[in-house]
Parts: sequence; C-alpha cells; structure tokens
Amino acid sequence: MMKRFFLLVLISFVFSSGCSKKESLLTFAVGGAPNEVDYWEKLIGEFENRTHIRVKLLRQPTDTDIRRQSLVTPLNAKEKDPDLFLMDVAWIAQFAASGWLLPMDPYVKKDSFDTTQLFGSVVHQVDIYKGEIISMPVYIDCGLLYFRRDLLKKYGYSTPKTWDDLLQCAEKIQGKERKNNSGFFGFVWQGAQYEGLVCNFIEFIASNGGNIVSKAGSITVYSKENIQALQFMRNLIHKYQISPPNTFTEMREEEVRTFFENGNALFERNWPYAWKLHNSQGSPVRGKVGITLLPKFDNGRHAASLGGWHIGISRYSDKKDEAWELVKFILSYETQKKLCLNLSWNPARIDIYDDPEVKEKMPHMEVLKKAFESTVARPNSPYYTQVSELLQRYVNAAISGKIEPNEALKEAQRGIEKIVERYHE
Repeated sequence: MMKRFFLLVLISFVFSSGCSKKESLLTFAVGGAPNEVDYWEKLIGEFENRTHIRVKLLRQPTDTDIRRQSLVTPLNAKEKDPDLFLMDVAWIAQFAASGWLLPMDPYVKKDSFDTTQLFGSVVHQVDIYKGEIISMPVYIDCGLLYFRRDLLKKYGYSTPKTWDDLLQCAEKIQGKERKNNSGFFGFVWQGAQYEGLVCNFIEFIASNGGNIVSKAGSITVYSKENIQALQFMRNLIHKYQISPPNTFTEMREEEVRTFFENGNALFERNWPYAWKLHNSQGSPVRGKVGITLLPKFDNGRHAASLGGWHIGISRYSDKKDEAWELVKFILSYETQKKLCLNLSWNPARIDIYDDPEVKEKMPHMEVLKKAFESTVARPNSPYYTQVSELLQRYVNAAISGKIEPNEALKEAQRGIEKIVERYHE
C-alpha cells in the first residue's frame, strides 16, 4: 500500500513539474488578422531556434477593444502572464499610468540598443513616460491623402499642398465628373462618431496651427485655430458639398475606402493599409492611385494622426530578461524588414525605408517616411478614452450641423475639465 502511495506521489510530482515547465514559457500576446498572427508564429519559431528561449504565443481577438480588455484584466490582477504584448498607441498612457509597464532604460543602456534607428518623433510623443522608455514602436500608422492620379492629369491639376488647393481642385473636377457619375464627390474622409473622427479632427486642427494639448500639458480644445478647422470640416459637407452628406453618419475607414475604390471620389483620407487594397487585382482604381501628405492651411503645417502598435513588457513578468530579448529581435533590421515585406507593415525603424529591396517592391514607402516624420499623437493621457468619447460626440454634432463649431468646442472643453477634476480627486 505504501509503495502504491509513493508511486502516486512521484507521478503527481512529475506531472506538476511538467505543467510548471509549460507555464514557465515566455508568453507574448498578439492579435490581428489570421494571416498576421500566423506570421508571428513563424517569426517566433525563428526566435526560438536562435535564442533557445521558448515562447507561447497568446492569440488575441481581431477586435481592438476586446484585445485591450484581454490585457487589462491580467495586468490589473498583477498576473505574471503575458510577459509582453502589443498595444495600440492609444492605450499606452493608461497602461503606463496604471504602473503596468516595465521601464526599458536599463536594458537599452546595458545592450547599447540604438533607439535613434526608431522614428524619434514617435518615441518621444508616446513611448516615454515620466522620463523613462516604457514601450517601443513596432508598426507605425498615420493619415494620408490618396488621390486619383489619372483624373488630376486629365484635368491639368497638380497634387494639392494646401486645403484651399484641394477645395478648388475638388470642386472643379467633381462638377465635370458628375456628368457621367452623379454620385461622384471630391473628398471622402472619416466623419462618423467614433475614434477615427478624433484622428481626422486632430489632423485638421494641427494643419491650422492648433492642437489638443497646450504647451503646459493640459488638454485644451477651445481655441481660435481649432474652431476655424472644425468650421472647415463642416463646410466640406454643407457649404462646399465636396464630401458626401452621409460623412457624419456612416463614413469610417472601410466605408471611405470602398467609396473611393469604386471610383466615386477624387481624394480620400485614409490609413496606409488602403494602398495595397486599392492596387489589388480587381480594384477599379488599380494603377490610378497616388498618395501624399495631407494638406495644410496657409499658416499651418502638414500633419498626420499617429496610429500603430507598440510593444511593452509587463512589470509583473517573471521573465523580464527573456522578454527584452524578444523585443530586440522584433525591432531588429531583419525582422522589421520581414514584417514590412510579408505583412506590408510600416516599420518603426527609419533605415528600412532606405533598403533597396523595400524601395523597389514598395515605392510608396518614400512618402510614408515623410508622413511619419510629421505625425501628431492623440493626447498621451490616462483618461484619454473619456476625452475621446466626449470629442467624438461634440465634433460629430458640429459637422452634422446640429451645433455651431464654436459652441461645440466650448462645451467639449467644459466636459474635459470635469473629467480632469474627477481623475485628480
């Protein structure tokens, strides 16, 4: 009987040891489209072969909000897994303020990791918190202006540099194209009440010399420059009528993309992902599309809302050193180039944009590099989600015609101040 007891204890010990070995894997949480996650599996295999560090890939859902919550829950509970993860750029401030992210400065210094190879404007806007590096960019996104090269050439117009250039060009060509296509519009952009509207709003106000964050660091939306930009957004729909009347009810990324792709618009504001789709087999505009920087107002500058995904290490990870090794691998020249060529991801490394193979296969990367150097981040605030929801509501009400731009931003400012007060109570 005693022999049987000790045998059961031994089996139990071996089994539990096996389980703990599995649990000791470095865990990396990623999501996205199935082909993206499948490619991460391939890259992780290469990393394991090179370093002999075993990695468990935690597949997250495609939906961004669900991905965020699937990270918030274990981090809030101070669980050791996942060890590291990808974050949407809009989450970083909340994660940092909650104390969930491990500062990477000691590792950067120890390995002499060259952060200057990353887009500096991106790192300084979102990856540094209280003077410490708490994340690193992996994939960069920003707003771009797509245009029909064939139509500009047909009617003798050059690529617009200012919003006034775009307006004049769009009005003329829209009028001519409507003789054969009554549903043709000059300019389509994201105006529905969701996060994409805030990104568009930031681009318009920044291109007019405005901003959401003051020099003192407070969130300030009520300003002359911002009101003027919001009025222009509204005029595009109601006064100039070069943007569809459903801009403020239905237009999100995909609605805008398909509208332009079906040959119904001259200009389109969208993210870099649309380039590949516009030029894919079966696209009505394949070979007819160009991209450039978003226009600016006369006294403003070219500006593009910053998007993309960044990598962070959990403060509660029990494999911090191994996690850093994976961060280095992901940000290496070799891996960044592979992500670019295989997933069409826009690298965080500046030097990839000068790679001969990348330039040959993806000539539009030259424009992207310029655009990424003029990015504007959304407020780097732990209560940004509440601020965004407020802005979505008031900006959408203004462009729909329900409220004047001046009053909309005045009310939005009051609401933001209340959010700040609640947060600091």
